[in-house]
Amino acid sequence: MKKVAIVYDFDKTLCTKDMQEYSLIPSLGYENTVDFWNEVTEVAVRNEMDSISAYLYLLARKFQEAGQPLKKSYFYDKGKDIVLFDGVETWFQRINEYGRKAGFLVEHYIISSGMREIIKSTSIADEFKRIFACRYYYDETHTATWPAQIVNYTAKTQYIFRINKQVLDITDDADLNKFVPHAERPIPFERMIYVADGLTDVPCMRLVKEYGGKSIAVYSKSDSVAKQLKREGRVNFIAKADYTEHSEMDQLVKKILDHMKADEALKDIEGR
Repeated sequence: MKKVAIVYDFDKTLCTKDMQEYSLIPSLGYENTVDFWNEVTEVAVRNEMDSISAYLYLLARKFQEAGQPLKKSYFYDKGKDIVLFDGVETWFQRINEYGRKAGFLVEHYIISSGMREIIKSTSIADEFKRIFACRYYYDETHTATWPAQIVNYTAKTQYIFRINKQVLDITDDADLNKFVPHAERPIPFERMIYVADGLTDVPCMRLVKEYGGKSIAVYSKSDSVAKQLKREGRVNFIAKADYTEHSEMDQLVKKILDHMKADEALKDIEGR
């Protein structure tokens, strides 16, 4: 059975805001989470740092200043506080079943600049084939000591190619960089859907779209950013972040799967 990959950002794509804002940042004493992100920007600008590196650094420093070791278990405890958009918890089963009827094995992936441990502790973690996200290196006491994986906006594209070639071990660079004709890759771009919420995901959305896949910009309240991305040709579609059955998003992804089914049928006829 041929595979289809649906790749998601996480923050403001599957959940209602940045995952750190539910309880992680407030646990450091911030009444307004914007204050933390402003400090991240200040650190990044002052030190000419990548903004994702800056937030990982500042997070670890704030815990150190509070005299509280930043443990792996602390992140795992935060997943229960995540608020998912309507329909997300039943989304995967519905789309998987629809894909099977179309002749596809649908696989779901996360590429996020958020914390992998937080995502892995959510109720939907088992729905994903892989979760590519930021994480720390933890010493023998399970205390964070150094960033082990930094997933910034442009680095996200690496993971698109890992999914495309099915080189999912992030330590395997040799196979990732090995030449493989597009038609021979396990999940060609034409059978990929990228779902995200905004400007930070433009490199991935544009990459998937340009190589023949479909990209969807989702929005929760204002659709202005999504419409801008559509107007500029960076995404194929926009949809409200409502994943319930019969919603705009539900119907859109099912139509894309129908389109993929027709394309594969035509390829089979063409190859006879």
